[in-house]
Amino acid sequence: MPINLFQKGLNLLLKRQTNILSAAFIIMATVIFSQLLGLIRQRLLVAIFGASNNLGVYLASTRLPDFLFQIIIAGALSSAFIPVFSDYLNKNKDAEGYNFASTLLSLGLMVFAVISIILAIFAEFFSHLVAPGFSPHEIALMANLLRVVLIGELFFIIGSFLSAVLQSYNHFFIPGIAAALYNLGIIIGIVTLWPFVGIYAPAWGVVIGAFIFVAMQLPQAKKVGFSFKPTLLFKQKGILEVFHLMWPRTISLAIFQVGTLITVTLVSFLADPGRMYVIFDYAQTLAFAPVVLFGQAIAQAAFPVLSREREKPTEFKQTFLTSFSQMMYLVMPVAVLLLVLRIPVVRLIYGAGLFDWDATVLTGRTLAIFSLSIFAQALVYLVSRGFYALYDTKTPLIIGGITTVIMIGLGAVSVFFFKGNVMTIALAYSIASILNFILLFILLDRKVGGFEKKHFLVAMGKITIATIFTGFALYIPIKLLDRLVFDTTKTINLIMLTGISSFAGCSLYLFLTWLFNVKEAWTFLLMFKKMGNWREILGKAEETIPQPH
Repeated sequence: MPINLFQKGLNLLLKRQTNILSAAFIIMATVIFSQLLGLIRQRLLVAIFGASNNLGVYLASTRLPDFLFQIIIAGALSSAFIPVFSDYLNKNKDAEGYNFASTLLSLGLMVFAVISIILAIFAEFFSHLVAPGFSPHEIALMANLLRVVLIGELFFIIGSFLSAVLQSYNHFFIPGIAAALYNLGIIIGIVTLWPFVGIYAPAWGVVIGAFIFVAMQLPQAKKVGFSFKPTLLFKQKGILEVFHLMWPRTISLAIFQVGTLITVTLVSFLADPGRMYVIFDYAQTLAFAPVVLFGQAIAQAAFPVLSREREKPTEFKQTFLTSFSQMMYLVMPVAVLLLVLRIPVVRLIYGAGLFDWDATVLTGRTLAIFSLSIFAQALVYLVSRGFYALYDTKTPLIIGGITTVIMIGLGAVSVFFFKGNVMTIALAYSIASILNFILLFILLDRKVGGFEKKHFLVAMGKITIATIFTGFALYIPIKLLDRLVFDTTKTINLIMLTGISSFAGCSLYLFLTWLFNVKEAWTFLLMFKKMGNWREILGKAEETIPQPH
């Protein structure tokens, strides 16, 4: 009986998703699994290496390979591949679509390999360029780690293409689980290799994780009919369309990634730069968790629908606003929870012996600053895909470029003129993120002829008010219980304190949004009430995903 129940549940997850909310929940479930493994990975790193310069050097060494991946591959996948490949499938041109996908993957691997060889040969030069404040020993270590991580990125490219193919068929579970097991591979590398190779263990873990990422998706890709055949048919219509659509997105990603690299540069000029980068990266990782969980998941699920509705303005606007409201409803309480409970959260997740109290406090304060822009970072995923669905990749490029320059300028002023720390760099990032969202939303509103704002603004107002009261419901219990009831030097008491405060705040949020008649509250309450029929409930959501033929 349990085996049959498990098999039925697995079959449901492996099916094509039929509407945005159900697809988003599948993605969220896999993202939660991935983030749990990611947090275990992060905690293992600080438990073994502490908030040390060596760990900071490793984290910095992953930035250049990620920069390459983003500009060579991610631009094509995020803005162009899925719409063009889906068009082949909808027209029953599967064979042509597979040739198109194989050509794009072949080209991506070839370009990445050539640039990677150059980067590996001159790794020390590029490492010094990115982190000029690091010592010569740290630069040499960063260069060697970078060479190892590049190997993993090559596998990661293949896995990312397989994910895009499966998502085009509205399969979201396997790509999500495969991405989660990428983190498991890094964990395996850390646990098994660190006694022998030290800080090189997580770098080799990246290679192991990327290999698992590919291997997990191959059976499902074969099942839908896709097989990779190395080819370079540049004159295909689909390839030309991808190049036309992707170049603004690629430049946009490149600008953002340059901003990320310059952030490493700015941190390298702080006192004790390796340690400061660990604190900055770990705070950003926590803040980015709800962005990926809700922002990226809902935007990823909505993108195929928005792409198919680009010639149906009414449906497009309705789908966009519904997804916008769902995202805001989910992300706001988590953002305020991280803002108020910043120190307990950091202590619980990163509180290993070598992660000292000063690092905990500074990480918590940096997290609080990042949390102010979590809503904007999440919504930018959706707004950007709104533009991409309308075949406009230039507007996000221009706005992203402007706000990245603003972020770099504010960060540089804070470091060089006001002698700031990682908190001021985080503040520059948050200000730029909020500005990026506001400008993009205003321009998308104009592009679609104006969203119906009355009901939308009322709903956003209700969610905002509920969030403010949630903040008080989180703050009061934690202050009272911390001083009067619990000795939070003990982990079990800290867990109880954080759990009670979180439960009080989230319960109030759910009650207030139900009281205010927020539509999303009714959807989630009904789902929780009838958990056994969750797929049926989500299946009744308004936005359906047209299935490929």
